[in-house]
Amino acid sequence: MNLLLDTHIWIWAKSDATRIGKRVAQELSNRNNELWISPVSVWEALALMQKGRIRMANPFLWVERAAEQMREAPLTNEIVRVGLSLNLPHADPADRFLAGTAKVLNLTLVTADRRLLGLGDISSLSND
Repeated sequence: MNLLLDTHIWIWAKSDATRIGKRVAQELSNRNNELWISPVSVWEALALMQKGRIRMANPFLWVERAAEQMREAPLTNEIVRVGLSLNLPHADPADRFLAGTAKVLNLTLVTADRRLLGLGDISSLSND
């Protein structure tokens, strides 16, 4: 399975694994699965660190290390268009980019955000 980690799942997996559900933990540790990260998640994590909502000693180094051994998803014009065309129940642009990325690249979006689960033809995995 090709898994696109929502920003919070990525942060939790790398800094507070106790917040990761059993099924998601199994899938993240399964060597047959590919883990993907979006540059939108890198931007979002760094923004949260700059605001002081997440504390890391060296934010840029943390992000670099946390993204090691993950595939970087591109942010393309097609992903932007698809993300903006989605019928989401909220206007968060980061969520639109992540959902668009999952749809265009045929990735499973791993999230705890109920608003991103069950989006029609976008595969998702809930952090229950």
